[in-house]
Amino acid sequence: MPQIRKILVANRGEIALRIMRTAREMGIATVAVFSEADRTSPHVRYADEAVCIGAAPSSESYLNIDKILKVCAELNVDAIHPGYGFLSENAGFAKRVKEAGLIFIGPSPESIEVMGSKLAAKQAASRYNIPMVPGTPDAISDRDEAKRIANSIGYPILIKASAGGGGKGMRVVENEAEFDEQMDRAVSEAQAAFGDGSVFIEKYITSPKHIEIQVLGDQYGHIIHLFERECSIQRRHQKVVEEAPSISITPEIREEMGRCAVDVARSCNYYGAGTVEFIMDENRNFYFLEMNTRLQVEHPVTEMITGVDLVKEMILIAEGQPLRIAQEDLQIHGHAIEIRVYAEDPANHFLPDIGTLHTYVKPDGNGVRVDDGFEEGMEIPIYYDPMIAKLITYGEDRETAIRKMTRAIDEYQISGVQTTLPFCRFVMQHEAFVNGSFDTNFVGRHFHPDLLSTKTDDEVAGLAALISALLNDTLPESKPVQNEEVSANASKWKARRFAAY
Repeated sequence: MPQIRKILVANRGEIALRIMRTAREMGIATVAVFSEADRTSPHVRYADEAVCIGAAPSSESYLNIDKILKVCAELNVDAIHPGYGFLSENAGFAKRVKEAGLIFIGPSPESIEVMGSKLAAKQAASRYNIPMVPGTPDAISDRDEAKRIANSIGYPILIKASAGGGGKGMRVVENEAEFDEQMDRAVSEAQAAFGDGSVFIEKYITSPKHIEIQVLGDQYGHIIHLFERECSIQRRHQKVVEEAPSISITPEIREEMGRCAVDVARSCNYYGAGTVEFIMDENRNFYFLEMNTRLQVEHPVTEMITGVDLVKEMILIAEGQPLRIAQEDLQIHGHAIEIRVYAEDPANHFLPDIGTLHTYVKPDGNGVRVDDGFEEGMEIPIYYDPMIAKLITYGEDRETAIRKMTRAIDEYQISGVQTTLPFCRFVMQHEAFVNGSFDTNFVGRHFHPDLLSTKTDDEVAGLAALISALLNDTLPESKPVQNEEVSANASKWKARRFAAY
């Protein structure tokens, strides 16, 4: 049984740091690879060794398989952890890693390939009678036949790319008159994003919950699930808020959904950590969506409620060790919530923002975890995903976790770029989120940028005091401040003026 002594993390930012920390706890050396844009990144300094592998564009660095494998050979690396994104679900990369005599900390290339195609994944899972959304079993080759199927299913329908994800190549069709136009757009998007224009259709569930199950499997056929994550708060079909467990499902549904997730993993002889995603309608009927053959961004909430270090388990499984955990050993303890802190402007359609982190002060305290890869003074590069950090809170129950999250958001100080923090605070306080009645349409149904304009008169007065202080390099003394809170705000603004300019 091979023992891993040195891991190259083929990724960047917070996930690279997160993997390296577990490796260090296990006594395993780490190698960071980085682009020119990430030369000052914390993950580069944290690693035992670090090598620049190219220019800022990911095609010249983090996606350059030859350069990554060359570094492995030069530094006597035993294994590669791909993190998420980039090459993490690239079956060709996993195969190249194995051919180079290295250990890929993830599933087999064959499992990645099967689950990388939504159609192939559905076909594999269908052997285990997993509930499926009604739709076409194969890629559409005959439009007239597809229209007949759409009419039999009933509109609205969803046209989806077979490859990839993230909402690309996905189009909602309300009626037959829209079919051809939306089909052309979906095929074009899929071809541009994934190099594969194959699409299929499904019945569009109008008010779904997005719920996923974490699975772990070893190389001997043992597979378990680590309960569910609720991921329904999304923008552009991408998650912003996740939590575990879900407020929306019963213990009976949890058990059945977990069984189905394990069967999906079994259908492709899966090992390592993976996530099986489902959608659930308003009647709590759930349907298989897809499987992600990698570590998920939102994995920390599962770690918080189970006490399991998923990265550690991935490494042990990659070494060939059998699962150390049985299904009956697992219990849900407490509640965890994660928000993704993106450099995006929620007041402007969540468009990405770039700039310098003039102020970057993280929250702290009991039940608060921050996974990030940035520091004050760093630039937010335009070349990669705009996520700055993941903020996770844990409490004995959901109400406590929400309160901790609200407090942590208030303590998180970021200036220089717009972020999703105000939006996430809005979510925490919204009645639909608190009572669990939300679904994937939360943003469209409940959110408007004007709702973030909550500055009080006192805060406006404090800003005015800041401007005056900047002009005079001191707080004005001649005119007394009538409100103690205004004075406090003015002092606060003055204290941060270096960060704003």
